[in-house]
Amino acid sequence: MGFCDTIWAEVAPLREAILAHPFLTGLADGTLPGETFRHYIVQDSLYLAEYGRSLALAAARAPDAAARLEFSDGAKVAVVVEQALHQAFFNQFGVSPEMAEATEPTPACLGYTSYIASLAATRSYEELIAGILPCFWVYWEVGCAIKPRATTPNPYAAWIDNYADPAFGEATKRVCALVDAAAQEASPATRTAMARAFKQATRFEWMFWDSAWRRESWPI
Repeated sequence: MGFCDTIWAEVAPLREAILAHPFLTGLADGTLPGETFRHYIVQDSLYLAEYGRSLALAAARAPDAAARLEFSDGAKVAVVVEQALHQAFFNQFGVSPEMAEATEPTPACLGYTSYIASLAATRSYEELIAGILPCFWVYWEVGCAIKPRATTPNPYAAWIDNYADPAFGEATKRVCALVDAAAQEASPATRTAMARAFKQATRFEWMFWDSAWRRESWPI
């Protein structure tokens, strides 16, 4: 079993907790309050702006052309495609540009983006791409899990369709292949660090959903 399959199995309890979260249950059956989704989508737009920078840094540090192209394309998708999806939801849920611009990242959002940025700035390329992967893989699993049971009509159908799209799944598989290739060439110590980065990022994935469900803000 390759690195990705091994670590994916090890985070099974985290993945199960994500799939069972009431935020995602509400997305699937269309009952998630609009205000809760509005909180999430604004925070997600702040997250993706920073995540795109980390993808660009991964592209700059990549050891070969295939990896450089994959991560640079991912950075472009984060900026162009995701922003288009967010703008559609901003219009649907009444988020003005001024409102989005004035919103601060929550502790969960800032913690997640700061963690990925710290990997890019201070850790190895291998750790960085291991920490980047859960954002792809967790969303792909969520989209595939929700799609078959989603109610119709559903105000969140576009979101569900985006992350259940086979093209998104193919992108996830390509990033997995890059992580597996890096792990195969890495030392045992580096593979241990990669596993730690993957697990930590997966924890942040759960925290992000949960913070949106609670409409988290700074306590002070």
